[in-house]
Amino acid sequence: MSFQNKTVIITGGASGMGRLSAECYAAEGANVVLADINEQALIALCDSINEKGQGRAIYSLCDVRKYPEVKATADLAIETFGSIDILLNFAGGFELRMCNCDKPFPDTPVEVFDWGIDVNLKGPFYFAHAVCPQMVKQHSGVIVNLGSVTGEEGSGAGMAYPSAKAGIMNGLTKSIAQFGFAHNIRCVCVSPGPVMTRPAMANMKTGLGRAAEVREVVDFIMYLTSDKASAITGSNHFIDCGRIAMPRP
Repeated sequence: MSFQNKTVIITGGASGMGRLSAECYAAEGANVVLADINEQALIALCDSINEKGQGRAIYSLCDVRKYPEVKATADLAIETFGSIDILLNFAGGFELRMCNCDKPFPDTPVEVFDWGIDVNLKGPFYFAHAVCPQMVKQHSGVIVNLGSVTGEEGSGAGMAYPSAKAGIMNGLTKSIAQFGFAHNIRCVCVSPGPVMTRPAMANMKTGLGRAAEVREVVDFIMYLTSDKASAITGSNHFIDCGRIAMPRP
């Protein structure tokens, strides 16, 4: 898998899967554009990558809920590197945890659910819209959306998260792929189960009895964005240690 001189935009790039992806793509010679709201972490990560002298890293302070900032990130990638080859839509999160709200559905302020829909669904939609003109122009590109097993299972608590993830896994990914048929633009969705981005993930039940390591998810995404996966588009891929396959009571 060669990513030499490819340009990769990574939302949520300052931490977790986004951070490791940035490091891995840069190690393969890619130019990475990191979009996040944590400027201090972005600066530290870019410095670390650039000091290694393999790929190049720049950042864009970007709230994925705000389209002008999303568009500015895409423009920065084009102005700096001349292309947008890969988009990784990683920014997101479970709204009750991210907004520090522990209330049942009827008592949760609608603003909390607005955050969940805006970040988890509108953010990827906005970024896909912003990068597609350049991908059409260069007649190539790969977009990876991040789904979740929760989009398949549902949740009786934070209902915006599974709603948004289900929309990404089915409607958004397939629709972008259909648009991309004529332009050599692929779009896939990767839907993790528990991933060891934080210790609590180890408590979720899976068929294999463990959570996935972050590197396992990133390795799979790198394969999907490589030329080795050029026949794969419009599909959702679970990487959940068998959680979806577990027998139900």
